[in-house]
Amino acid sequence: MLIHTCSISDLLVVEPKVFPDQRGYFFESYNKKVFNELNLNVEFVQDNLSKSSKGALRGLHFQTPPHTQGKLISVIKGSIMDVVVDLRSNSGTFGQYFSIEISEGNHKMLWIPKGFAHGFLTLEDDTIFSYKCTDFYNKESEQCLLWNDPTLNIQWGIENPILSEKDKFGKALNDFVGLF
Repeated sequence: MLIHTCSISDLLVVEPKVFPDQRGYFFESYNKKVFNELNLNVEFVQDNLSKSSKGALRGLHFQTPPHTQGKLISVIKGSIMDVVVDLRSNSGTFGQYFSIEISEGNHKMLWIPKGFAHGFLTLEDDTIFSYKCTDFYNKESEQCLLWNDPTLNIQWGIENPILSEKDKFGKALNDFVGLF
């Protein structure tokens, strides 16, 4: 696996070693030993899958303490524009976002530690998105950062995405200052 740092500290792009042949391909999607060598001693407790139509935007979601989640995300089928926003008040990159295209073709994954809001825009129909979580889903601690908050100025490349009711009414970044 190749591990790349990002413009925001603690985010990591993970590129597995892919072994293609006439049957298709094989790769390790997670290796605890590699994560431990990077001092990312995380324990995953829940795996989630979602399937979305092209133009669906999910996010920007996160859970508040004490139920914060680290996530290892990947795409099984299709492609997404993945976006994370740093909500860590003591970080030099608080309120900044990082985006990356992740697809079944590039096999990239993204490690998102606790303290970040996360969302994605599907770029193809029937996109299947997968993520491993370090804590269980907790409805009471679930929060939503407004996907089009003008202070974030995220360049989604779409004006009218398909949104859930919850995502239409996310809160502004300023509502979350000091949370992490």
